[in-house]
Amino acid sequence: MDAITAALEQLTTALDLFCGPAGVFTWFAGQSLLACGDAGWGDEIAGGFKITLFLALATLPFGLAFGFFVALAKRSREPSLRRSANIYTTLFRGLPELLTLFIVYYGLQILVQQALSAVGYDGPVEINAFAAGMVALGVVFAAYASEVLESAFNAIPQGQYEAGYALGLSKGRTMRLIVLPQLLRVALPGLGNLWMELLKNTALVSVIGLPDILRQTGVAARVTKRAFEFFGLACVLFILLALATSVVFSLLEKRARRAEVVR
Repeated sequence: MDAITAALEQLTTALDLFCGPAGVFTWFAGQSLLACGDAGWGDEIAGGFKITLFLALATLPFGLAFGFFVALAKRSREPSLRRSANIYTTLFRGLPELLTLFIVYYGLQILVQQALSAVGYDGPVEINAFAAGMVALGVVFAAYASEVLESAFNAIPQGQYEAGYALGLSKGRTMRLIVLPQLLRVALPGLGNLWMELLKNTALVSVIGLPDILRQTGVAARVTKRAFEFFGLACVLFILLALATSVVFSLLEKRARRAEVVR
C-alpha cells in the first residue's frame, strides 16, 4: 500500500501543470513570486487551482443527478411531488448562493451537534469545508438544472415514449434507451451555461476557509502587497478553466448532433 501511495504521489507531481518538472511556474516563474517551494507562492496557487477544479467536478454529477430527479418530480402525476419540486426550485433559485453556503456549512454543524448531544456526545463538531461547498453548490445547481431538464423533457414528443412501450420496453428501459439520449442532446447547451456558473460560484467557498484559487491568491496578495498581480492571475486561471471546459462541451454537442436525424 505504501508503494502504491508513493507511486501515485510521484505521478501526481510529474503531471502537475504548475509545479511539476514541466510545470508553467517551474519553467517560467522560477525567480519570481510564483516560484514553487519556499521561494514563492506557486505551490499554494497550484493547490488552489486543483481544489477549485475538483470541487466543480465533484459538484457536477451530484447536482446533475439531483436535478434530474427534481425534473422528474415536476412532471409527476402526484400533486405533492410537483408542489415539493416547485417549492424547492423557487427556494434555491431565489436564495443567494453565498447565503445557501452559510446555511449548509454552519447550519449542518448546529444540527449535527444537537443530534450528537442528544445521544450524550458533547465534543466539538466541524463540517468539512469541501463537503459543505459541494452540497451547497450542488443543491443550487440542481435547482437550475431541473428547469433545463424539464424544458428538454417537454421538447421530446410523446410519441417517443409510446414507441418504446410498443416495442415492449419497460418505462425504465424506455427512459434509458430512448429518452435520455435525446434529453442530453437537447439539454447540453443549457447545462454548459450552468457549468460556467458553477465554476464561478466555486470562488464563494473561500469564505469558509477552503483554499481555492481565490483564497490562495488573496492570501498572497495581502502578504506581498501585490494585489493586482495575484488577483489578475486568479482571473487568468478562471478564464483558462472556462475556455478548456467550453471546448469539452462544444465537442460533446457536436457528438450529440451526429445522432440527430437530418430532416
